Amino acid sequence: MDDVTKAVLDYVKREYVEEGDDREVDADTRLISGGIVDSFSMVSLKRFLEKKYQIKIPDEDASPAAFDTVKSIVALVARFRGA
Repeated sequence: MDDVTKAVLDYVKREYVEEGDDREVDADTRLISGGIVDSFSMVSLKRFLEKKYQIKIPDEDASPAAFDTVKSIVALVARFRGA
């Protein structure tokens, strides 16, 4: 697992998976459509990514589809880190 995947996965588990929730969260788990991350949480996740990776994710790119799995989030980060 690369560093970005690990950082995003750790953040999601720490911030959005409640204690006692027995759902297994991995890089392919549906976060938004699975009810783990809501629209408010998506905004805080976006801010976390922008601060940690010193990137700017335009609002039009911060779609529910882009934030639905850790894999899609990692791809989004990679896209804007390379910009």
